Amino acid sequence: MDVSSVNTTGIVGYADSFSKAVTKNVIVVFIGISITYINASLIHTFSKHQIFYTNPRYILFIHLVINDMIQVSLTIILFVISYTIYRINVSVCCVFILLALFTTENTPLNLACMAVECYIAVCMPLRHVQICTIQRTLILIGFIWTVTSFNVLSDLFITLATQPLDFFHSQMSCIRRNVFPSPLIPKKRDITYSVFLGIVWCTIFYTYFRILFAAKTASKDAKKARNTIILHVFQLLLCMATYVAPQLLDILQQWFPKNRTDSLFAHYIIVQILPRSVSPIIYGIRDNTFRKYLKRYLFCKDSIL
Repeated sequence: MDVSSVNTTGIVGYADSFSKAVTKNVIVVFIGISITYINASLIHTFSKHQIFYTNPRYILFIHLVINDMIQVSLTIILFVISYTIYRINVSVCCVFILLALFTTENTPLNLACMAVECYIAVCMPLRHVQICTIQRTLILIGFIWTVTSFNVLSDLFITLATQPLDFFHSQMSCIRRNVFPSPLIPKKRDITYSVFLGIVWCTIFYTYFRILFAAKTASKDAKKARNTIILHVFQLLLCMATYVAPQLLDILQQWFPKNRTDSLFAHYIIVQILPRSVSPIIYGIRDNTFRKYLKRYLFCKDSIL
């Protein structure tokens, strides 16, 4: 869950040829626009039909989609900056990095909450309406943001305490380790991320096996819930690519030592873009109810505006 690679992890100083730089930026912007269009269609579909915004499951899902949109937009902005402006004001970079961290760290916690909702729906169907209310879902989303706030804002507070004010008026390449240079931050990050991921993995595996063993009748809903949680596991594995981002980058650079910028580009796609492309598949395509309403907007059968 480290977004230190958010601007292709330091392409500055390893210049591509002009044609290659343009090609990479066009690819990234095209992918970003495509993901944003699909996610915007999901959000529009959600907002236009009461059946969705009165259902806790879809509220958690759309919160995940909004997180993905913000994350993708920020990483693409920083990617383009790394090829054009190169160096920006540290204060501006702080805002970009902090927002990227918020949305990145929200994702695993949101996935855990969605897995718990699936578990309650299948294993405690008679209590689902009482437990999973709209109000509790909104409180849960607020709790997710509160938890991530403690971890994310601590980076800023440590930097404020250890760096002079002039540091925030300087300019540099917008990379997390540059903007938050204290050696305490990586240590704190590794501990908190390990705790977060441990809790999320335990939650997802617990809910999956409870659904697996509780659904003795092998009902259609139970099978669908199990498959959904498997997809959550896959999505979480992709999200964990950001957690092992430095190691992944080292491996790519060892395999392709003469193509550093290409390794950085592949690293960016794997770590930042690919995990954000899974959410539309889980509910936008697999969910029958959502798919029925989504088609008209996604293929412009109805105006998104």
